[in-house]
Amino acid sequence: MYDYIIATSSTSDLTRDYLDEHKIPFIGYTYTVNDELREDDCREESRQAVYNGMRAGDKLKTSMINEYTYYEFFKSLMEKGKDVLFLDMSQKMSASYMNSLAAAEKIREEFPSNRLYVMDTYCVSGGLGVLVKNIIERAENGASFDEAIDWGEKNKLKVAHRFTVDDLNYLKAGGRVSNAAALVGTILDVKPVLYVPDGGTLDVVKKVRGRKSALGTIIKSILSDLSKTDTKGAKIDILHADCIADAKLVADAIKEQYPDIGEISITSLGVTIGAHCGPGLLAVFYLCEERVPM
Repeated sequence: MYDYIIATSSTSDLTRDYLDEHKIPFIGYTYTVNDELREDDCREESRQAVYNGMRAGDKLKTSMINEYTYYEFFKSLMEKGKDVLFLDMSQKMSASYMNSLAAAEKIREEFPSNRLYVMDTYCVSGGLGVLVKNIIERAENGASFDEAIDWGEKNKLKVAHRFTVDDLNYLKAGGRVSNAAALVGTILDVKPVLYVPDGGTLDVVKKVRGRKSALGTIIKSILSDLSKTDTKGAKIDILHADCIADAKLVADAIKEQYPDIGEISITSLGVTIGAHCGPGLLAVFYLCEERVPM
């Protein structure tokens, strides 16, 4: 067992079972459902309930984590007398990151004997989850605190993120597309295909007509990425917002092309990203040689 702490946030979209099994502390983002405040607990039943509710008309909003909440979370970890590595989503995707840095500075003054390293991961959602899982695996195999940080810093830009959404109105509500673009896109059945570039933002790669074309574009991009690396035993994480049939379709396409691929896990997308993108979001994450649009 390693002698330091690896912690993350609920936006890693890891399952609660995995977090509990590997004893990973996490800080939960909050969200409201029709003005009822809730905390993201990373449980499958909570995620499914949210997407069921959204399909029925529930309105969701998310909130950033304030400095005090980070401070209390970091303090609870540092009081254990161990060094702490904390991984949250890309600062370009959330204003919370700056609050975590401010809280970390205060904590370091109070606990000068222990180290607290806050990594800007340039990852989000299951991409952050891939980074966390790989660092955990290395820590459990004997990597030191510095070695774990070094691996994360050297490999965080090798985590591929590929998304598509089904309903542009959720992106409109979050300010990511204009009212006119959402209206025209809905009428023409336009589906954006998105990815996370090295800068840690969420960018549109291509706009296609129809869900089938969007899934096909994602599959083509994944297969292209995998053609540049050793696929034997490679792991793929597919996260979905109440569209498991599409997730299985993508998984089957990968397995057909690369039968020696390792585990392909399919789990529900976390609430924080799901609230902004809505039911029907499909996302695929894995390690690659480099992040490329397509």
